[in-house]
Amino acid sequence: MHIKSAEFVVSNSDVTKCPKDRLPEYAFIGRSNVGKSSLINMLTSRKSLAKTSGRPGKTQLINHFLINDNWFLVDLPGYGYARVSKSTKKVFQKFITQYFEHREQLVTAFVLVDIRHKPQPIDQEFMQYLGESGIPFSIIFTKADKLRPKAIENHVEAYKNILLETWEEMPNYFITSSSKDIGKDDVLNYIDGLNNSIVID
Repeated sequence: MHIKSAEFVVSNSDVTKCPKDRLPEYAFIGRSNVGKSSLINMLTSRKSLAKTSGRPGKTQLINHFLINDNWFLVDLPGYGYARVSKSTKKVFQKFITQYFEHREQLVTAFVLVDIRHKPQPIDQEFMQYLGESGIPFSIIFTKADKLRPKAIENHVEAYKNILLETWEEMPNYFITSSSKDIGKDDVLNYIDGLNNSIVID
């Protein structure tokens, strides 16, 4: 898939105010500082479509971006923020779960994971929530440029071993690096394939 157009549409914390279009949506979510904004900018070939920040927890709203006039890329707030209050976290968590439970246009979620780290309980808990809620998702391992190929292989294998303790099979996954454009075509072609299989009412 070649992205010809990518435009910001709306930000909000109220799922009922999300776009009314029946266009397919793909939601991106992960822990703070996992490289979500950089990944979105890489996928869309835009330097600042999603605002990047050195301060974790910068994305605090549901952000809709219209891609090629026929699908939405949805940038969701991270979970496990470093510098927001507990009361604010509760609000985030509430509208994140409302989004996943009520947004019928959602085709699949992409859970971003920093490939350099061991499996984090908060990531596993979130994937568990998606699985129990029947929400399709893929894992996107980010920052692959920080590791050598063999280390990447070892980290993914370690992740598989831990997930397979509770999952019947390893979820679909991608290896990416925003700075090196690694995995860009894989993710976009996957979305393109899903779009081509959808019949919009």
